[in-house]
Amino acid sequence: MRFLATDVVGVMIIEAEPNRDDRGGFARLHCPEAFAAAGIPFEPVQTSLSTNPARGTLRGLHFQKAPYAETKLVRAVRGRIFDVAVDLRPDSPTHRQWVGTELSATNQRALFLPEGVAHGFLTLEPDSDVLYQIAPAYTPGHGAGVRWNDPAFGVVWPASPALMSPADAAYADYDAQD
Repeated sequence: MRFLATDVVGVMIIEAEPNRDDRGGFARLHCPEAFAAAGIPFEPVQTSLSTNPARGTLRGLHFQKAPYAETKLVRAVRGRIFDVAVDLRPDSPTHRQWVGTELSATNQRALFLPEGVAHGFLTLEPDSDVLYQIAPAYTPGHGAGVRWNDPAFGVVWPASPALMSPADAAYADYDAQD
């Protein structure tokens, strides 16, 4: 695995390094020792799958409030998405900054998001499935979000969403939140 720093502190792009032969390929996608050696102590306890039949589906920008904040490793296992991380940590030198990258089943990239970073994605093709590895386990009732097009962040999405949940569409601007 290769660990690539982004412009947002603690957010990393993880690239798989598959071994290929006539049968296909095989790649490590997570190894606690390799992550720790890269300065990322991450041992997921929950794995979740987001299925998205339609192109242009937007999910996010979501996060869990402290003390139930989550770290996540996100990857597209089918299709393609534009994946976004927004730094909501008030004491971070990259507070309010964002990073976006394309994740696909083909490029086998993943995005690692530390606690305090909001996450969202836009599907770039139909039938895009997104695998989440999470620590600690999700705790209901502590989820929150910020608006996907909040001017406080200026995320540049590759297209306008065609589909999103009413909750995602109704999130308040970051500056309007408590």
